[in-house]
Amino acid sequence: MADNRRFHLAQRPEGVPDEETFDLREVDRPDPAPGEALVRTLYLSVDPYMRDRMRAGESYAEPWEVGDPLMGGVVAEVVESNGAGVEPGQTVVAELPWAEYATADGSDLTPVDTGALPVSTALGVLGMPGRTAYFGTREVAEPRADDWMVVSGAAGAVGSVVGQLGELQGANVVGIAGSDEKCEWLTEDLGFTAAINYKDEDVGARLDAVADGVDVYFDNVGGPVTDAVWGRLNVDARVAVCGQIALYNDEELPMGPRKLGTLIQTRATVQGLLVRDFAPRFAEATQHLGSLVAGGDLQYRETVTEGLAQAPEAFLGLFEGDNVGKQVVKVAEPSE
Repeated sequence: MADNRRFHLAQRPEGVPDEETFDLREVDRPDPAPGEALVRTLYLSVDPYMRDRMRAGESYAEPWEVGDPLMGGVVAEVVESNGAGVEPGQTVVAELPWAEYATADGSDLTPVDTGALPVSTALGVLGMPGRTAYFGTREVAEPRADDWMVVSGAAGAVGSVVGQLGELQGANVVGIAGSDEKCEWLTEDLGFTAAINYKDEDVGARLDAVADGVDVYFDNVGGPVTDAVWGRLNVDARVAVCGQIALYNDEELPMGPRKLGTLIQTRATVQGLLVRDFAPRFAEATQHLGSLVAGGDLQYRETVTEGLAQAPEAFLGLFEGDNVGKQVVKVAEPSE
């Protein structure tokens, strides 16, 4: 009898995905092979990059085939271990299917140690988004004291951490987000110098009013927001290209203003960012971020959607800007 539920890619979306993109199947609970563990999902992560995996063709993430299980970051509880090096009841994090139960090789399971923080933070501020912010800020963007630093997608899981790390470096941080509520959170709670609601304000005009050009741009969105920022780069500016969520649903990429000429004038440095390049240093990032949270120097928020069946809704909401901070899906409570 099927005693597990798992999401599969039903079809490749054209433009914006919808409910028809997802297929929730009743499947058998798998048995762990030697060296594997059976785990029960507690939380799963939905992230914008997953949209790129739904299309055919080359990308920085391997595309899913139609019919494949959807995959993502998962915090799970070990149910059974078949020589996997983990114990039943232990909490782990791994790249796993969107499912209630899954098996994984022990080498792919990392024990979760979030201290006093919820285990869900292993998918957010202490996980992939936090590490992306840490390495992207420290190794690519390199904000300095008195720099004007602009962060797009600033109320998201990555951007909100990036902006706070920039502040700790002494930069003046301007966050770009999609609602007045998010902008208020950035300035009132996180201490950003200014925030711009790109849906209601002219980004370029507001930047001219609140900032002295742009020394650092951390780009999470691309599209018209980036077009507005680009024309305001200062000499020797640094640009970290982390995400392009504004373009992920486009079947053909739009032609924005041509940007390369600006680099001649500004001598700006533009560098792409993939957090997996820093995998040997993940523990360093997690330890540093954890100490900042514990010390009150770094704040985070989570948007939690309840129930595996609601995972598509949570994912689609990313493109509507429904989430503040990290979007996770709560699938189950841990065992007592």
